[in-house]
Amino acid sequence: MTQDSVTIRRPDDWHLHLRDGAALRALVPFTAAQFARAIVMPNLKPPVTTTEHALAYRQRILAALPAGSSFEPLMTLYLTDTTDPREVDRAKGSGQVWGFKLYPAGATTHSDSGVTDIRRVEAVLARMSEVGLVLQVHGEVTDPAADVFDREARFIDSILVPLVARFPRLRLVFEHITTRAAVDFVRSHPGVGATITPQQLLMNRNALFTGGIRPHHYCLPVLKTEPDRLALLEAIGSGDRRFFLGTDSAPHARHTKEAACGCAGIFSAHAAIELYAEAFDSIGALGRLEGFASEHGPAFYGLPVNQEKITLVRESWPVPEKYAFGSDELVPLRAGESIAWRLAG
Repeated sequence: MTQDSVTIRRPDDWHLHLRDGAALRALVPFTAAQFARAIVMPNLKPPVTTTEHALAYRQRILAALPAGSSFEPLMTLYLTDTTDPREVDRAKGSGQVWGFKLYPAGATTHSDSGVTDIRRVEAVLARMSEVGLVLQVHGEVTDPAADVFDREARFIDSILVPLVARFPRLRLVFEHITTRAAVDFVRSHPGVGATITPQQLLMNRNALFTGGIRPHHYCLPVLKTEPDRLALLEAIGSGDRRFFLGTDSAPHARHTKEAACGCAGIFSAHAAIELYAEAFDSIGALGRLEGFASEHGPAFYGLPVNQEKITLVRESWPVPEKYAFGSDELVPLRAGESIAWRLAG
């Protein structure tokens, strides 16, 4: 029997880019309309590298919220080669910073200040293990000789496997996983969690070239093969609590995407929970949506689940061709197309 509605606890987004300034003010309402909380990425220009900077950024996010919104930003710090282990204690003591983001230097957008060698931050990782702060990992090698479709698998073998062996108490989230290899790694390491994006559940790498180059389907890690996508769908459909929602919604102005050297990132915050509903519906697993979207993430981060509920209905709606983005414009995922589920109310 076809299910035409689903009611779940209000979800959280455990991987989100909100930018800053006018862009921030344009973006926050989308996420606040759907999610109760979000882990906010620190890759601004300049990056958010200290607790002081993170708390100031948090205040700018709160000031940009629509009137009456109860949305809560959960802050992170940008890990660099020179991060002081004492910053871990300041972050933990703030009560507002929930982790450090590991960007291998040069791996993705605004990652130039990232870590050049994981051995340079071992003292920081050791302290994080002691106090229980989470390491959020962009898991790709940056070796220019590595095939772009193999960068995640190579990162697992060369960085993650040795890392979890050296720091067995470190709480680690493997962000925006894209491959069967990543699913297998998470399942073989009980202390590791993983976020999965809507685009990786709904598209494979053919979507980059459907009818021509599709710059608004370009993100990092890039979309992978159909067997990889099916492995991700199987993971969310299994109900395994180590997999949870993280949109990696990453907005860029149209002219920076439709360019000779376009930026990596897909904007999905306008319809994130509806896109996830499509993915779960496609495998007959709508009953698993609440766990993935609203329960597994809080359990990993040690936070209570949300008590408020939302309802999604099976009702197709057209996605706008663009949204305002400060003085620019932003092209969302599914621009000019439709989405099969709608957030009620």
